[in-house]
Amino acid sequence: MSQVLRLLGAVLVLVALPVSAVIETYEFSDPALEERYQVLSAELRCPKCQNQNIADSNAPISRDLRNVLHQQLEAGASDDEILDYMVARYGEFVRYRPRFDGATAVLWLAPALLVLAGLAVALLSLRGRRRQQSPESAELSAAERRRLQELLEKTERDA
Repeated sequence: MSQVLRLLGAVLVLVALPVSAVIETYEFSDPALEERYQVLSAELRCPKCQNQNIADSNAPISRDLRNVLHQQLEAGASDDEILDYMVARYGEFVRYRPRFDGATAVLWLAPALLVLAGLAVALLSLRGRRRQQSPESAELSAAERRRLQELLEKTERDA
């Protein structure tokens, strides 16, 4: 029985080894650099994961990007210089909030255009309903008035 428990314990340890995550800590020369590191690592997207920022990703590429970010911050690079370096190397996709330019204009303008298109459809729909319910359409033609009069006279005779 004790051998089975040992074997089970060894299997559990082996299974848990790949799950363990490495927590990286970087020493910063200035607390302001650490704050900038946190902001930039949350702004940059993991090229492999694509749905996580490099701060949350355990992918090897994210670990490398965090290391490069730390080195550049300590070297005195500005936020724009760091972002430009990352974009030059990995493309605009590496940023969660891409810059506004010709290639990303659709990303930035699409929500506003969709709202405007929705408002236009709603206004046209309401305008069409008003025309259908206008008093002019409620007026009867001469033939309709004669027919209505005949029906009323017939109803009075039958009653």
